[in-house]
Amino acid sequence: MSPLDPLTLLLITWAGAALLMAGLFALQRALRDAGIADVGWAAGLGLAALLFAAFGGGDPARRLLLAILAAGWGFRLAWHILRDRVLRGEEDGRYRRMREFWGERAQWNFFLFFQAQALFIVIFALPLLAVSFNDRSDLSLWDWLGVGLWVIAVAGETVADRQLARFRADSANRGKTCRVGLWRLSRHPNYFFEWLHWWAYVPLGLGGPWGWVTLLGPAVMWLFLFRITGIPHTEQQALISRGDDYREYQRTTSVLIPWFPKESVK
Repeated sequence: MSPLDPLTLLLITWAGAALLMAGLFALQRALRDAGIADVGWAAGLGLAALLFAAFGGGDPARRLLLAILAAGWGFRLAWHILRDRVLRGEEDGRYRRMREFWGERAQWNFFLFFQAQALFIVIFALPLLAVSFNDRSDLSLWDWLGVGLWVIAVAGETVADRQLARFRADSANRGKTCRVGLWRLSRHPNYFFEWLHWWAYVPLGLGGPWGWVTLLGPAVMWLFLFRITGIPHTEQQALISRGDDYREYQRTTSVLIPWFPKESVK
Protein backbone atom coordinates (compact mmCIF):
# COMPACT_ATOMS: atom_id res chain seq x y z
CA MET A 1 0.00 0.00 0.00
CA SER A 2 1.21 3.52 -0.79
CA PRO A 3 1.99 5.56 2.33
CA LEU A 4 -0.11 8.57 3.29
CA ASP A 5 1.29 11.73 4.81
CA PRO A 6 1.04 12.08 8.62
CA LEU A 7 -1.53 14.91 8.55
CA THR A 8 -3.88 12.89 6.34
CA LEU A 9 -3.59 9.92 8.67
CA LEU A 10 -4.37 12.10 11.68
CA LEU A 11 -7.41 13.61 9.96
CA ILE A 12 -8.69 10.13 9.06
CA THR A 13 -8.11 9.06 12.67
CA TRP A 14 -10.03 12.05 14.03
CA ALA A 15 -12.94 11.60 11.60
CA GLY A 16 -13.18 7.88 12.32
CA ALA A 17 -12.93 8.42 16.07
CA ALA A 18 -15.62 11.13 15.96
CA LEU A 19 -17.99 8.80 14.07
CA LEU A 20 -17.20 5.91 16.43
CA MET A 21 -17.89 8.04 19.49
CA ALA A 22 -21.10 9.45 17.99
CA GLY A 23 -22.36 5.89 17.53
CA LEU A 24 -21.34 4.92 21.04
CA PHE A 25 -23.05 8.04 22.40
CA ALA A 26 -26.29 6.86 20.80
CA LEU A 27 -25.74 3.41 22.36
CA GLN A 28 -25.10 5.11 25.71
CA ARG A 29 -28.53 6.71 25.54
CA ALA A 30 -30.13 3.29 25.12
CA LEU A 31 -28.02 1.54 27.76
CA ARG A 32 -27.76 4.50 30.17
CA ASP A 33 -24.13 3.51 30.65
CA ALA A 34 -21.51 6.08 29.64
CA GLY A 35 -18.72 3.61 30.43
CA ILE A 36 -18.97 2.52 26.79
CA ALA A 37 -16.85 5.60 26.03
CA ASP A 38 -13.85 3.88 27.63
CA VAL A 39 -14.39 0.89 25.35
CA GLY A 40 -14.40 3.21 22.35
CA TRP A 41 -11.21 4.98 23.44
CA ALA A 42 -9.23 1.74 23.70
CA ALA A 43 -10.69 0.20 20.53
CA GLY A 44 -10.18 3.46 18.65
CA LEU A 45 -6.48 3.44 19.43
CA GLY A 46 -6.25 -0.18 18.31
CA LEU A 47 -7.85 0.77 14.99
CA ALA A 48 -5.53 3.79 14.65
CA ALA A 49 -2.54 1.48 15.10
CA LEU A 50 -3.77 -0.73 12.25
CA LEU A 51 -4.31 2.33 10.05
CA PHE A 52 -0.81 3.67 10.73
CA ALA A 53 0.77 0.25 10.23
CA ALA A 54 -0.92 -0.04 6.82
CA PHE A 55 -0.23 3.47 5.52
CA GLY A 56 2.77 4.77 7.47
CA GLY A 57 6.00 5.58 5.69
CA GLY A 58 8.43 3.75 7.97
CA ASP A 59 10.14 0.38 7.94
CA PRO A 60 7.59 -2.39 7.11
CA ALA A 61 8.84 -4.77 9.83
CA ARG A 62 8.48 -2.08 12.50
CA ARG A 63 5.02 -1.17 11.23
CA LEU A 64 4.01 -4.82 11.49
CA LEU A 65 5.35 -4.86 15.03
CA LEU A 66 3.33 -1.73 15.79
CA ALA A 67 0.15 -3.37 14.50
CA ILE A 68 0.69 -6.44 16.68
CA LEU A 69 1.61 -4.53 19.84
CA ALA A 70 -0.63 -1.46 19.82
CA ALA A 71 -3.69 -3.10 18.27
CA GLY A 72 -3.29 -6.10 20.58
CA TRP A 73 -3.13 -3.81 23.60
CA GLY A 74 -6.08 -1.67 22.49
CA PHE A 75 -8.45 -4.51 21.68
CA ARG A 76 -7.52 -6.42 24.87
CA LEU A 77 -8.26 -3.36 26.98
CA ALA A 78 -11.50 -2.63 25.12
CA TRP A 79 -12.74 -6.20 25.67
CA HIS A 80 -11.77 -6.10 29.35
CA ILE A 81 -13.66 -2.85 29.95
CA LEU A 82 -16.68 -4.09 28.02
CA ARG A 83 -16.82 -7.39 29.90
CA ASP A 84 -15.85 -6.17 33.36
CA ARG A 85 -17.65 -2.82 33.53
CA VAL A 86 -20.29 -2.40 30.84
CA LEU A 87 -21.82 -5.87 30.49
CA ARG A 88 -22.19 -6.27 34.23
CA GLY A 89 -25.19 -3.94 33.94
CA GLU A 90 -24.22 -1.26 36.45
CA GLU A 91 -22.85 2.11 35.36
CA ASP A 92 -19.46 3.06 36.80
CA GLY A 93 -19.78 5.37 39.81
CA ARG A 94 -17.82 8.14 38.07
CA TYR A 95 -20.38 8.34 35.29
CA ARG A 96 -23.36 8.06 37.64
CA ARG A 97 -22.06 11.10 39.54
CA MET A 98 -21.61 13.00 36.27
CA ARG A 99 -25.15 12.09 35.17
CA GLU A 100 -26.60 13.24 38.49
CA PHE A 101 -24.53 16.45 38.59
CA TRP A 102 -25.45 17.47 35.03
CA GLY A 103 -29.16 16.73 35.49
CA GLU A 104 -31.25 17.81 32.50
CA ARG A 105 -28.14 18.73 30.49
CA ALA A 106 -26.61 15.28 30.95
CA GLN A 107 -27.15 14.04 27.40
CA TRP A 108 -25.75 17.17 25.74
CA ASN A 109 -22.74 17.13 28.07
CA PHE A 110 -22.20 13.43 27.47
CA PHE A 111 -22.21 14.08 23.71
CA LEU A 112 -19.42 16.64 24.21
CA PHE A 113 -17.64 14.21 26.54
CA PHE A 114 -17.74 11.42 23.94
CA GLN A 115 -16.39 13.76 21.27
CA ALA A 116 -13.61 14.78 23.67
CA GLN A 117 -12.70 11.09 23.82
CA ALA A 118 -12.32 11.19 20.03
CA LEU A 119 -9.77 14.00 20.40
CA PHE A 120 -7.99 12.03 23.11
CA ILE A 121 -7.69 9.13 20.66
CA VAL A 122 -5.88 11.47 18.26
CA ILE A 123 -3.56 12.75 21.02
CA PHE A 124 -2.62 9.27 22.22
CA ALA A 125 -2.25 8.09 18.62
CA LEU A 126 0.64 10.52 18.03
CA PRO A 127 3.33 8.19 19.51
CA LEU A 128 1.99 5.35 17.36
CA LEU A 129 2.13 7.56 14.29
CA ALA A 130 5.76 8.45 15.07
CA VAL A 131 6.66 4.75 15.23
CA SER A 132 4.94 4.10 11.90
CA PHE A 133 7.17 6.70 10.23
CA ASN A 134 10.43 5.45 11.74
CA ASP A 135 12.38 4.57 8.61
CA ARG A 136 15.42 3.19 10.42
CA SER A 137 16.11 -0.06 8.58
CA ASP A 138 16.19 -3.42 10.33
CA LEU A 139 14.91 -4.13 13.81
CA SER A 140 17.51 -3.43 16.49
CA LEU A 141 18.01 -4.10 20.17
CA TRP A 142 16.00 -0.94 20.87
CA ASP A 143 12.98 -2.37 19.10
CA TRP A 144 13.18 -5.60 21.08
CA LEU A 145 13.50 -3.54 24.27
CA GLY A 146 10.18 -1.97 23.33
CA VAL A 147 8.68 -5.41 22.80
CA GLY A 148 9.98 -6.50 26.21
CA LEU A 149 8.41 -3.48 27.91
CA TRP A 150 5.13 -4.16 26.13
CA VAL A 151 5.10 -7.80 27.27
CA ILE A 152 5.79 -6.84 30.89
CA ALA A 153 3.18 -4.07 30.83
CA VAL A 154 0.36 -6.04 29.22
CA ALA A 155 1.08 -9.13 31.34
CA GLY A 156 1.12 -7.02 34.51
CA GLU A 157 -2.11 -5.25 33.62
CA THR A 158 -3.79 -8.55 32.79
CA VAL A 159 -2.69 -10.12 36.08
CA ALA A 160 -3.86 -7.07 38.06
CA ASP A 161 -7.25 -7.12 36.32
CA ARG A 162 -7.73 -10.83 37.02
CA GLN A 163 -6.69 -10.52 40.66
CA LEU A 164 -9.21 -7.73 41.19
CA ALA A 165 -11.95 -9.63 39.33
CA ARG A 166 -11.44 -12.74 41.49
CA PHE A 167 -11.51 -10.62 44.64
CA ARG A 168 -14.75 -8.91 43.64
CA ALA A 169 -16.37 -12.19 42.64
CA ASP A 170 -16.24 -13.37 46.27
CA SER A 171 -19.31 -11.99 48.06
CA ALA A 172 -17.41 -12.14 51.36
CA ASN A 173 -15.24 -9.27 50.09
CA ARG A 174 -18.10 -6.84 49.54
CA GLY A 175 -17.19 -3.46 51.00
CA LYS A 176 -13.54 -4.48 51.46
CA THR A 177 -10.41 -3.24 49.69
CA CYS A 178 -8.44 -5.64 47.50
CA ARG A 179 -4.95 -6.20 48.93
CA VAL A 180 -4.20 -9.36 46.95
CA GLY A 181 -1.11 -9.85 44.78
CA LEU A 182 -0.13 -6.70 42.93
CA TRP A 183 -2.81 -4.76 44.79
CA ARG A 184 -0.78 -5.20 47.97
CA LEU A 185 2.08 -3.25 46.38
CA SER A 186 0.12 -0.51 44.58
CA ARG A 187 -3.33 1.03 44.92
CA HIS A 188 -3.55 1.13 41.12
CA PRO A 189 -1.30 -1.56 39.59
CA ASN A 190 -3.51 -1.67 36.48
CA TYR A 191 -2.87 2.05 35.94
CA PHE A 192 0.85 1.58 36.56
CA PHE A 193 1.18 -1.06 33.87
CA GLU A 194 -1.03 1.01 31.56
CA TRP A 195 1.46 3.89 31.99
CA LEU A 196 4.43 1.52 31.53
CA HIS A 197 2.88 0.29 28.28
CA TRP A 198 3.31 3.73 26.70
CA TRP A 199 7.05 3.56 27.33
CA ALA A 200 7.21 0.58 24.93
CA TYR A 201 6.85 2.88 21.93
CA VAL A 202 9.74 5.16 22.92
CA PRO A 203 12.55 2.75 21.88
CA LEU A 204 10.49 1.74 18.83
CA GLY A 205 10.51 5.36 17.70
CA LEU A 206 14.22 6.02 18.30
CA GLY A 207 16.08 7.07 15.18
CA GLY A 208 12.94 8.14 13.37
CA PRO A 209 12.18 11.69 12.22
CA TRP A 210 9.67 12.21 15.04
CA GLY A 211 11.04 9.83 17.64
CA TRP A 212 10.69 12.44 20.39
CA VAL A 213 6.90 12.43 19.88
CA THR A 214 6.74 8.98 21.49
CA LEU A 215 7.53 10.62 24.85
CA LEU A 216 4.07 12.20 24.73
CA GLY A 217 2.57 8.78 25.49
CA PRO A 218 3.91 8.29 29.03
CA ALA A 219 3.85 12.04 29.75
CA VAL A 220 0.20 12.56 28.80
CA MET A 221 -0.88 9.30 30.42
CA TRP A 222 0.77 10.42 33.69
CA LEU A 223 -1.15 13.71 33.46
CA PHE A 224 -4.43 11.91 32.83
CA LEU A 225 -3.88 9.46 35.69
CA PHE A 226 -3.08 12.08 38.30
CA ARG A 227 -4.99 15.16 37.14
CA ILE A 228 -7.87 14.34 34.81
CA THR A 229 -9.74 11.02 34.65
CA GLY A 230 -7.80 8.37 36.57
CA ILE A 231 -6.71 8.20 40.16
CA PRO A 232 -8.60 11.15 41.75
CA HIS A 233 -12.00 9.94 40.52
CA THR A 234 -11.29 6.28 41.28
CA GLU A 235 -10.15 7.04 44.82
CA GLN A 236 -13.08 9.37 45.48
CA GLN A 237 -15.46 6.54 44.59
CA ALA A 238 -13.45 4.08 46.73
CA LEU A 239 -13.66 6.39 49.76
CA ILE A 240 -17.43 6.65 49.32
CA SER A 241 -17.91 2.89 49.09
CA ARG A 242 -15.21 1.64 51.50
CA GLY A 243 -14.57 4.50 53.90
CA ASP A 244 -11.98 3.95 56.64
CA ASP A 245 -10.76 0.68 55.16
CA TYR A 246 -9.70 2.52 52.02
CA ARG A 247 -8.20 5.40 54.02
CA GLU A 248 -5.94 2.87 55.76
CA TYR A 249 -5.10 1.40 52.36
CA GLN A 250 -4.12 4.88 51.16
CA ARG A 251 -1.88 5.34 54.20
CA THR A 252 -0.01 2.06 53.78
CA THR A 253 0.13 1.47 50.03
CA SER A 254 1.94 3.23 47.18
CA VAL A 255 -0.41 5.20 44.98
CA LEU A 256 0.95 3.96 41.62
CA ILE A 257 4.46 2.49 41.40
CA PRO A 258 4.49 -0.94 43.11
CA TRP A 259 6.46 -0.90 46.37
CA PHE A 260 6.51 -2.62 49.74
CA PRO A 261 3.56 -1.48 51.91
CA LYS A 262 3.99 0.46 55.13
CA GLU A 263 3.13 -1.21 58.41
CA SER A 264 -0.55 -0.96 59.29
CA VAL A 265 -1.59 0.77 62.52
CA LYS A 266 -4.39 -1.70 63.00
